Amino acid sequence: MHIPFCRQKCFYCDFPSFAGKENRMEAYVEALCQQVKIQGLSYQQKWGIPATIYIGGGTPTALPQKLMKKILAAVTEVFGTEIGEFTVECNPGTVDENYFKILRAGGVNRLSFGVQSFQDALLKKIGRIHSGAEACEAVKLAQQAGFVNISVDLMYGLPGQSLTDLQASVAQADALGIQHISIYGLQVEEGTAFARMEEMGKLNLPTEDEAEAMYDYMTNRLPQLGYQRYEVSNFAKAGFESRHNRSYWHDVPYLGLGAAAHSYLEGKRYAAVTDIEAYTAGIKAGQEIWELEEEPSLEHAMEEFAFLALRTAEGISRKAFRDKFQQELDEVYGTVMADLKGQGLLLVDQAGCRLTEKGFKYGNLAFAEFILS
Repeated sequence: MHIPFCRQKCFYCDFPSFAGKENRMEAYVEALCQQVKIQGLSYQQKWGIPATIYIGGGTPTALPQKLMKKILAAVTEVFGTEIGEFTVECNPGTVDENYFKILRAGGVNRLSFGVQSFQDALLKKIGRIHSGAEACEAVKLAQQAGFVNISVDLMYGLPGQSLTDLQASVAQADALGIQHISIYGLQVEEGTAFARMEEMGKLNLPTEDEAEAMYDYMTNRLPQLGYQRYEVSNFAKAGFESRHNRSYWHDVPYLGLGAAAHSYLEGKRYAAVTDIEAYTAGIKAGQEIWELEEEPSLEHAMEEFAFLALRTAEGISRKAFRDKFQQELDEVYGTVMADLKGQGLLLVDQAGCRLTEKGFKYGNLAFAEFILS
C-alpha cells in the first residue's frame, strides 16, 4: 500500500513521492480506503487473508493521525486483525508516542524506520528531516509502545561519509536492540537532487575503494552482531526476517494499492497510475487505474524468477523452478551455473544454486549471466 507524501523529498530519492501536497492527503486517503474495500475484498475472496501487509511510501507517517486511523480501520474492516506481519514505514521526524499507539491499536506489529545514518551532518547532506537523536528516541518510543519487531534502514557511500561514520551508525543501531537492518549503497538516480549536484560537480562522494570498505564492514560486522543475511540488502535476528520482503523474491502473488503501486497477480504485473490526482479521480469515478505491464515471454519469466530468487540466501530451488516451468534448472542454466561456480560466485548443490558472499558483492555480474535472450 503506497502513501506518496513526504514532508521533504530526500536528495537521493527517485521514488514517486511528493512534498508540499498536504492538501491532497484527505482525498487520497478516501480513494485508498475505497480501493482497499473493493479490490482488497476481491483479493481476499480469491486468495484469502494476506499473510502480510506493508504500508510504504513516501512517508506513511507524514499523514495526520486521523487519516492513518482511517486507513487502518479500512484494512481491519476487510482483512480483520489477525495479519501475521503488518508493517508501516516511519520517518523518525514524523512520529510521536501517540502515533505509535494508533499504529498498535490498528493492528500494526512491525515498523521500518528510514534512519539512513545517525550522524546529523550526513543526515543534513542527504535531505533527511530528522536528527540522529530523534531517530534513537523514535525507536525507543516504539519499543515502549510495545513494538518488538523493528527494522532500521542504513545507507553507505553517502556524500562526506567515512568508514568511521558507518561503524558508529551500525553500533548505534545494534545498541537500540532492533531486530532487522537493511543496508543500501547510494545510487545517484536520474532526476534526483543528487544527480543535479553531480552534474555541477558538487557531490563529494566516497571513492569506490572507500565505498567497498563500507560494504565489506557491514556485511562482515552485522553477522557478528547476530544479524544474519537472508537477502542481498537485508539482515535480521533469527525469526525476524521480513516475511513481506521474502514474498517478493519467492514468486508470491501480491496486490498493490494506491498511486504508483505495483501488483503481481496470476503471473502478470500491473502498475497503477503515478499521478495523485489521476489516481484519486479514477478511483472516485470507478475507472481502471491499473495498466498491464508487458506480458512476459517464457524466457523473460525464467530470467525474472532467477533474478529474484538469487537475491535470497536460499537462491534458486530446483524443485520450485521445475514446478513453475516444467523444465529442469540444469537444462536451462546448467552451463551458466558451472561457469559462475568456477568463478567463486555461485554455490551449486542438489537443492539448487545460490550466491556466495563474493557473488552477493558482485551480484550484477552473476545476474547478467542469467539473461537468456
